[in-house]
Amino acid sequence: MKISELKAGMRGVSIIGNIESITEARTVNLRSGGTAQVADAVISDETGSIKLSLWDDQINAVKQGDKISVENGYTQAFRGENSLNIGKYGKLTKA
Repeated sequence: MKISELKAGMRGVSIIGNIESITEARTVNLRSGGTAQVADAVISDETGSIKLSLWDDQINAVKQGDKISVENGYTQAFRGENSLNIGKYGKLTKA
C-alpha cells in the first residue's frame, strides 16, 4: 500500500517508508492513569507523507533517514490531520 492511498479509519495497514523527521519525545497522561513517552515522526514514500506516532521503546528504535516497515497499523484523523498508528497489534521494523 502507498501513503497516498491512506484514509482515516483504515485498519490492517502495512506500509514501507522513510523517516523524514522525528520530534522530541513528550510525556502524555494515559487513560489508565499512567504516563508514556510519545514522539511524532513523518514518514514518506514516492507518493506522499504521513505522521506516524511513536510510543516509548519505538522512539529510540528508529532514527531520521531509516527505512521502516509498519505492519497491521491503523489510521485516524487527529485535529484534522491523518496519522498512522502502530497500536497494540501492529509491528514496526527497519526495512
